[in-house]
Amino acid sequence: MKRLITTVAFICALAPVTAQDPLSLLLAEELNRNMEGLANEELPPYFISYRVNEEQTYHISTSFGEIINTMKEPTHSRLLTVNLRVGSHERDNTHPVGSRYIYLFGMVDTEGAPLPVDNSPLAIRQVLWSETMKQLGDARDQFAMVQTEIATKTGTEDSSDDFSHEDPVVYHDPPLSKELFSLDVEAWETRLKEYSAVFLQHDSILRGRANIEYKFERKYFVSTEGSNISENRLVCRLFIIAETMADDGMELPLYLTYYGRSPDDLPPHETILSDVEQMADLLMQLRRVPVADAYAGPALLSPESASVFFHEIFGHRIEGHRLKRDSDAQTFKRKVNEVVLNEELSVYFDPATATFNGYVLNGAYKFDCEGQPGQRVDIVKDGVLHNFLMSRTPIDSFPNSNGHGRAEAGKQPVTRQSNMFIETNKPYTEEQLREMLVKEAQRQGKEYGYYFVETMGGYTFTGRHSPNVFNVTPVLVYKIFVDGREDELVRGVDLIGTPLAIFANIEAAGDSPGVYNGNCGAESGRVPVSTVSPMLFVSQIETQRKHRGQERLPILPRP
Repeated sequence: MKRLITTVAFICALAPVTAQDPLSLLLAEELNRNMEGLANEELPPYFISYRVNEEQTYHISTSFGEIINTMKEPTHSRLLTVNLRVGSHERDNTHPVGSRYIYLFGMVDTEGAPLPVDNSPLAIRQVLWSETMKQLGDARDQFAMVQTEIATKTGTEDSSDDFSHEDPVVYHDPPLSKELFSLDVEAWETRLKEYSAVFLQHDSILRGRANIEYKFERKYFVSTEGSNISENRLVCRLFIIAETMADDGMELPLYLTYYGRSPDDLPPHETILSDVEQMADLLMQLRRVPVADAYAGPALLSPESASVFFHEIFGHRIEGHRLKRDSDAQTFKRKVNEVVLNEELSVYFDPATATFNGYVLNGAYKFDCEGQPGQRVDIVKDGVLHNFLMSRTPIDSFPNSNGHGRAEAGKQPVTRQSNMFIETNKPYTEEQLREMLVKEAQRQGKEYGYYFVETMGGYTFTGRHSPNVFNVTPVLVYKIFVDGREDELVRGVDLIGTPLAIFANIEAAGDSPGVYNGNCGAESGRVPVSTVSPMLFVSQIETQRKHRGQERLPILPRP
């Protein structure tokens, strides 16, 4: 049933509401002025929202023990994104018709409009007015194309509306004081130089960097439905990357990433330094280990690797906006209430969970980029599919948002992942999982199985016009031998396959979940995400040799 909101009297406050700051008030005033002024147009907007991402960022970068970029004071920027719709909730200018869906939602989307960082009313109003007029013209052109294609081509498979009816929300975090957002720049310059200087000890390391980024983001959202939100987000990311090259030209990167809400959340200096030294030693080992052959057989995925695996292969296939497109393979759209995973596994998303076992979760937020509260969504329960992640783009049988409309600053939101949790109702120890791997390898007549320890990332295709495959990129892989020999480190492995086949081969999960934090890139840009997963035992995976570059080792050694 649709929830039609007719007056602002239904506005709900989900948390204590503090006084609005000047920008929030200004956005609401100009939004109302523009909406009222356009009401008598032949094709007026039925909905407008203004989203402003205000960011202040410290950034320090070092390479091989020296500073290459530093900021004594944070950069400061504001970026405006206007979402303007003409037509009606049932059919509007965003209606997906063929490949146009990609055009409207990100691939060729605007990058937003810079907004003055001071609160000069006239300057801000000028930008709001100008961008609103631009978006109105674009929306009218898009709606004309929609009407033409609907009249001349066959209809889409999904008959749902183009925009959901939702309750408006009012919420305001207090502005953050400078005392709560500051960085001891000199101290961090010293620490970062020490981390990246570790790589000077090895002539074969070709790149060795250590960076820190400490960002305060204040996100504003106002809409003609009555929503008015300002939400704060603090995130601190320490990123260390180093790369070497084998004699055959294969590039071999490793990385370390630490997340927190502030620098105080990061591990102690000695812990990080020890991690960096171990990372450098591993790089030297990788140069000397054999290249793995193509393989099909059993494998273990560490919690980190299982997290990347589930994010890429499962997570993107339950993002609701994809299931509205006829061009999408819609892997799970017609599998609601069917078994799609091992019956011991459950999967849910919860952006409201900010930490797990002491780790900060990068994918946490209160409200998405469409002004909707981030909700827990139980996707799979005991192997059975029940739900999808939803933005305000409905699909058949799922007419409302569950708070997963997300976007990078300047881009229009689509359905995106937040904090994913994979749970098992029958956990096994790592030793038990290794025994399962060995027995399965023996049964299949294999000399060994694979253990994927660290994974850099991956990609997946979900469209109908290309093979529905995935490619995950492990960077630290071991062979586990059935005869009890010591595990052997190998290089050059890519984990590949098709989603339904590999999901059917997940046999068991571990008892110690791990946290993977990162940023996911898709149609609406890069958004923060997290995955919490246990170790997985998979009875059958497929790998291929990693692409090997044609570059030779440098003629001269590094200084």
